[in-house]
Amino acid sequence: MSSKAATLVSQAKQWAGNYGPYSNGEEGAAYTAPLRVRAAWESQDADAVAGMFTQNGSLLLGDEQLTSREEIRDHLKKAFQGRYRGTRIPEEPLEVRLLAPDVALAVTQGGLVAEGASTWTPENEYRAMWVLAKRDGDWQVVCRQTSPVKG
Repeated sequence: MSSKAATLVSQAKQWAGNYGPYSNGEEGAAYTAPLRVRAAWESQDADAVAGMFTQNGSLLLGDEQLTSREEIRDHLKKAFQGRYRGTRIPEEPLEVRLLAPDVALAVTQGGLVAEGASTWTPENEYRAMWVLAKRDGDWQVVCRQTSPVKG
């Protein structure tokens, strides 16, 4: 196996562990949307993060309520150069539930990890609620909202 192939296999195994108990079935398929947002965020790719949202998708980020792909993209392009530069958003699924064949709800817990840090600080720990919709056979984010774990 080439070193590139070995690296890809290693990365796939690492990401497979991020599904928690939702690695199979439609819940696992729905949960790919939050995982792809996470991967795009960690790549600091505002276009890819925004592209995971529906056209009128909503992202509550701090005190900013972003209500379209364009707002999400524009905000993150600036934020990845400033406040969110080099950050990561590791999260673990607490629950993934199908509400209808093409609508799911995911609740995750994690935090915002600063550039160079190995984990989040207590004030950056949160729970996130994701509303997901299947569009044209692919799961997308309709809404993501976070709340601090410690008030």
